[in-house]
Amino acid sequence: MENFISGYPGCEFQIRGALAEVVGSAKADFFFDKFLEYFFEEKDAKFFKSLGLNCIRLPFNYRHFEDDMNPRVLKRGGFKHLDRVIDLCAQHGIYTILDLHAAPGGQNTDWHSDAGMHIANFWMHKDFQDRTIWLWKELAKHYVNNKWIAGYNPLNEPTDPTHTAVITFYDRVYDAIRSVDTEHAIFFDGNTFASDFSHFGDAHKKWHNTAYSIHDYSVYGFPASPEDYVSSDEQRGRMKRSYEKKREWMDQRGLCVWNGEWGPVYARQQYDGLATDAINERRYKVLEDQLAMYNQDRLSWSIWLYKDIGFQGMVHVSLETPYMTLLKDFLAKKHRLAVDAWGADTSHVQHIYQPLIDHIRKEIPQENQDLYPFPVWKLSDRVGRLSRSILVTEYLVKEWAEHFRGKNEVELDEIAKSFKFENCMCRDGLNRILMANAELVAGQ
Repeated sequence: MENFISGYPGCEFQIRGALAEVVGSAKADFFFDKFLEYFFEEKDAKFFKSLGLNCIRLPFNYRHFEDDMNPRVLKRGGFKHLDRVIDLCAQHGIYTILDLHAAPGGQNTDWHSDAGMHIANFWMHKDFQDRTIWLWKELAKHYVNNKWIAGYNPLNEPTDPTHTAVITFYDRVYDAIRSVDTEHAIFFDGNTFASDFSHFGDAHKKWHNTAYSIHDYSVYGFPASPEDYVSSDEQRGRMKRSYEKKREWMDQRGLCVWNGEWGPVYARQQYDGLATDAINERRYKVLEDQLAMYNQDRLSWSIWLYKDIGFQGMVHVSLETPYMTLLKDFLAKKHRLAVDAWGADTSHVQHIYQPLIDHIRKEIPQENQDLYPFPVWKLSDRVGRLSRSILVTEYLVKEWAEHFRGKNEVELDEIAKSFKFENCMCRDGLNRILMANAELVAGQ
């Protein structure tokens, strides 16, 4: 789960804890279990396959499998939902790639590693790395004979400030997986949010049946775009240069490249009003131009993402569902405060934070302002992450949970059912493009 996908503030561990305080642990566990069940069912697999797509990346959190207070002990039922979704996909001819999206301690500086801070402690504590290696060995043992799993993606978007610890970790996790599973492919993300392989040198010579994953988000697909996208030669050239830079190390060595995440975000009528359709048409053009670029290289990819509450997904929860009506005003507040870092339009709150940004720029020498993970995070991004996406969201967590106070299991189940496929809307513009591209590629 992620905040912009599911509508909560902050990190998953925070809202799980807050909901348990409000409704009790048993009912909180019940709600999240039903949420995960309804999020992807057979109708979802059928729809995904109907678009001509044959592989989906499955992100998961280490906390499904072990407890921080009881490490290296597999939780009973930890494989429940991962097994269920893998089997559903297999029944409909869809391969899966298993993506460890959140590792102990947080492998990156962002909310989706579910650590609640901007420091990637995974790289500072060997025990966090050891636990992750233990988990991957358990996963590999469990799935070694499953032919519908295309491979393992051991670590989503690492941000290792040394640029070398990530390679050492990849060596270790590779050896652990290969000690029990020599068949499944391994997909290694580049450092700094899957954008940088420039420090990997000859590391690939020790790894076999391995692909290398970039995440190729285009600036033109987001509110922070420097200009409206019109598919000019200059704009397409900038997009191509960014893409080629990410895959340069692999191309120089003749290695397999996989685009594990990409895709624009989309405007929403309730927030963007009359401009919504025009914005989204531009975003669809970004999508089409990226696909054309990928097709030239016969690049395999996994778009981000399948389902959410209306910002980026191929499928999104209807505004008329119990979940969306219950949280309507709260979601509007989240948007007003711009607390979700992903794809946020911060223009309406910039005047609040700009004095702090200016103050830091004035008082801190220029050579000390570009802190890692610069250039992905510039100074203004860092201020936004720490002030809005960490600090302000802390004060919203309890407010989110309070919406569920007094709900019984029947009511909680109805709220969770909002995420069932039949209660969702399809983003037709996006899906038509993906289907047409699948038909084009299949005919080549």
